[in-house]
Amino acid sequence: MLYDAYEVQRSWLAGASQFARNSSTWLNSTANPLSYLGMSGIVAASLDVFAHAAAARGKPGFNILEVELDGRRYPVSEEVVDRLPFGQLKHFAKVGGPEGQPRLLIVAPMSGHFATLLRGTVERLLPTHEVFITDWRDAKLVALREGGFDLDDYVDYLIGWLGKIGPGAHMLAVCQPSVPAFAATALMNADNHPATPRSLTMMGGPVDTREAPTAVNTLATERPHAWFQQNVIATVPGLYPGAGRRVYPGFLQLAGFMTMNLGSHMVSHWEMFRHLVDGDEESAEATRAFYDEYRSVADMTAEFYLQTVDVVFQRHLLPKGEMTHRGRRVDPAAITRTALLAIEGERDDISGMGQTRAALTLAKDLPADKKRYHLAEGAGHYGIFNGRKWREKISPVVEGFIADNN
Repeated sequence: MLYDAYEVQRSWLAGASQFARNSSTWLNSTANPLSYLGMSGIVAASLDVFAHAAAARGKPGFNILEVELDGRRYPVSEEVVDRLPFGQLKHFAKVGGPEGQPRLLIVAPMSGHFATLLRGTVERLLPTHEVFITDWRDAKLVALREGGFDLDDYVDYLIGWLGKIGPGAHMLAVCQPSVPAFAATALMNADNHPATPRSLTMMGGPVDTREAPTAVNTLATERPHAWFQQNVIATVPGLYPGAGRRVYPGFLQLAGFMTMNLGSHMVSHWEMFRHLVDGDEESAEATRAFYDEYRSVADMTAEFYLQTVDVVFQRHLLPKGEMTHRGRRVDPAAITRTALLAIEGERDDISGMGQTRAALTLAKDLPADKKRYHLAEGAGHYGIFNGRKWREKISPVVEGFIADNN
């Protein structure tokens, strides 16, 4: 019922959004006599903000068409290297570009947003690396006949994709996938897997959420596991290919994201309104572009979400040495060959300081010279992997670490 009610609301808002957009365009038209009235600009700006806020959104594209390296520009082609039911391995190939660059698998979160949230991460690393990314699929689009997807499957996907990329690659996990990426690395080290990554960079990841708990951690621990099963899991309605699948819906995730920082989101839309009134379309467009990405969300399978809440946030199995994969214990001490870099943001309100750094302590048998920690001063959670601080301060640390261990 919850998902069906949302679909009715979404359909209504989509129509209202289009009506508001058309009305705003009409009010701003020089052919409309009303556009010369004093209040028409304010009304048009209000309608524009509403139209953008209420518009339906799908999966965005990366739209990375070219990169520049040493003064030369290379076209970029997106290639699907491997396709599985719940995701695909995407490769950003630089056409005619230099060979022999470090191969890097960027592991995008399966936590609501699409992999395109890491567009800025890809753009910054693409000129000097051969970049691959995990492009996760919206669970509501996966038919029930394809089976389920849980934390064990996530680890399997990473191990399989590293195998596709081949020996000598590096891995970078942003936020939530730090845990399965660390687990996959431990298993591959223990098995002496030929495609064991040379390095693993974890950025703002919840490796040990007992360290500096945030509001996200509190939300996950103050209620019993049964509460999440009963209150945030819904059934995909019949109009989608995944009809009947139990999921944690993207719209509920987005509601949670927005509620956590509601004040700042309201200020952002007020500023967008002011820019439109003042005729500053460039600044208004920057806000639109951010929220086009931020509001594009996907469903995740119920089993993956519930298992993550249980294993990562409630029972802390990885730092306790009790996490298992297909019944086999994940031993962090098995990591003896893969260099580890932990990056945390000073102002991260999602993964508190110390949660990612804990991975360095857990890998107790890894030589000290293969461990590195970086605290990004003044950076919030999203600033770790996007924006000016990422480009100017953090990315050079990542690039240097990969080069040192290539």
